[in-house]
Amino acid sequence: MRNILIAALLALLPLPALANTFTVISDRATFLDLVQGKELRIALYGLTLYVAPDGKITGSAMGWDITGTWDWQDGFFCREMNWSGRAVPLDCQLVETRNGDTVRFTAERGDGDREAFRLR
Repeated sequence: MRNILIAALLALLPLPALANTFTVISDRATFLDLVQGKELRIALYGLTLYVAPDGKITGSAMGWDITGTWDWQDGFFCREMNWSGRAVPLDCQLVETRNGDTVRFTAERGDGDREAFRLR
């Protein structure tokens, strides 16, 4: 009986790891289904973004406005922005999601730095 209980518990261990894995979003429609009408937030930076279907980005970080544009190209989210008068250059980013409540962007087509946003 004890061995059956241990085996059952061990079988459950991989589930949290699976719940924490990210899934790549490869098309515009799936991306919009995930983010449309929601706030993308990183509380640590006071960063909030809204990504609209018409290709506009709005938000704020550290009290300053963010504006920008985006497009979906070859499976990547490509955006350029302006943060308080500072240009944030064009970058195409890999997009992934976890549990539908987190979206992660990885710069340089998946080869650069990454940031995970909470969806609200």
